[in-house]
Amino acid sequence: MPFLFLPATSTALDMLPALNHARELLAERGMSVLGAWALLNLLVSGYYVARTDPRTEAHYFHQMNVGWNIVNAVLAVVGMLRAHPNQVAGLTLADSLEAQFNFEKILLINAGLDVAYLAVGSWLRARAASAPLRPERLFGFGRSLWLQGGFLLLFDTGFYFVYHRYAGALLALL
Repeated sequence: MPFLFLPATSTALDMLPALNHARELLAERGMSVLGAWALLNLLVSGYYVARTDPRTEAHYFHQMNVGWNIVNAVLAVVGMLRAHPNQVAGLTLADSLEAQFNFEKILLINAGLDVAYLAVGSWLRARAASAPLRPERLFGFGRSLWLQGGFLLLFDTGFYFVYHRYAGALLALL
């Protein structure tokens, strides 16, 4: 991170506005990645849900993807609107640390939920094997949860590790 190298005349706290700006930009870009994922899923699964037989696993897979990614798209838009890279220059070090660790907690809670999505997907697929009515629905929904939960687990944990680099930079200012 090139912004961590301080000129000889700067104090460490002079870097705080640049750190905060970079953290907010990263949060905004992360939400853009989530939004791109949602849009891709809405386009692909939206296309296929209308073109698959409603009695097949594929139909329910795409149906769940559409529903899931409407939520992802809303979360991404809200996240992008809440990021204010140009309005965090005045945060104190204490406020910066609080914002940093609150966002990290959200990412870690989300990662735990992502593991739960994968487990529920597995449960649905196991239950479908013995379902007397419409097992294709449970198979399709379970497969969708595997895809969405798997992506979100990679996204949230990867985003956490990239974002966490700023925690070290902020703690170094103490």
